[in-house]
Amino acid sequence: MNTKNKKLHIVVKKIFKKYKLKSEHAEISAKAIINAELVGAHGHGLARLKMYCNRIKKKLINPNPQIKIKKISSSISSIDANNSIGFVAADIAIKLAIKNAQKTGIGLVAVKNSGHYGLSSHYAEQAVKKNLLTMIYTNAPPAVAPHGSSKSLFGTNPICFGSPSGSKIPFILDTSISMINRGKIRLAERNNSKIPRGFALDKFGKPTTDPKKALEGVQLPIAGYRGSGFAWMVDILSGVLTGSNHAGGVKDPFIDFSGPQNVGHLFLTFKSNLFEKNFIRRMKDNIKTIKKLPKLKGVKEILYPGESKFFKYKKNLKKNITIKENIQRDIEWLLKN
Repeated sequence: MNTKNKKLHIVVKKIFKKYKLKSEHAEISAKAIINAELVGAHGHGLARLKMYCNRIKKKLINPNPQIKIKKISSSISSIDANNSIGFVAADIAIKLAIKNAQKTGIGLVAVKNSGHYGLSSHYAEQAVKKNLLTMIYTNAPPAVAPHGSSKSLFGTNPICFGSPSGSKIPFILDTSISMINRGKIRLAERNNSKIPRGFALDKFGKPTTDPKKALEGVQLPIAGYRGSGFAWMVDILSGVLTGSNHAGGVKDPFIDFSGPQNVGHLFLTFKSNLFEKNFIRRMKDNIKTIKKLPKLKGVKEILYPGESKFFKYKKNLKKNITIKENIQRDIEWLLKN
């Protein structure tokens, strides 16, 4: 990370500490936000900083949580995050899932009473670096209508899978079940830009490219009813199963200040050599076979999930993070108020 970006990291950490997060929690949160910027996921980065601070100020995020960990078995644990900022709850959870997997082969950790935690891939990377496979789920505020309904209820509920690849670039699939993630729509609204057609409907059920109308309306899922089914699956795994809000109960962090979000997360990690000791060799063969396939016109290389984000990260490490004027105003306001 270059000097200017390191300074930005320090500024973000300073803001979180100003809003009463203890130094360790401010560091975890700042790291996650800067990481989102470096991988190009700007809707999960600095654009959300003021939102987190607003919720802390309104006592909807607990800056000094009494996080409770319950051991269910040697492999399974549950966490009551006590309305902590989501970054902290998720960081504790993935580290515990990793620890459990290293001991027994499998680690499963459920989290309730948490909040938005940024990018799932940020946590998947931690598991993959320990030679573990991982699956991560989290639910979100209403944005997508169940198939057959005209009303938003499911979140954009990302699905994340990570695996060692046998190279320095991990295989990490981190995808929203919607055509576009909500963070990108909010960013488009703030920047007075449009979203692509076919990604959302307005509140009257008509296609729209206006991000404000999209936020008031319905986001479209990937693959029609299949995407809606994936959203429902994630709602069960991270909401119903964990004891968190579900079925439209997760509060929108930007506009709903009636109470804490009570987001749920589920982290599953397991050793890559549980069934085959030569997993890495087999994984390398798998990737090599697919990369050798005939390419479509204009395609230079077949990339596996995680490669594009890795290349962006490496490139952006050497550059200054670009901060839009409205985000810069947020940062200046947070430092003063």
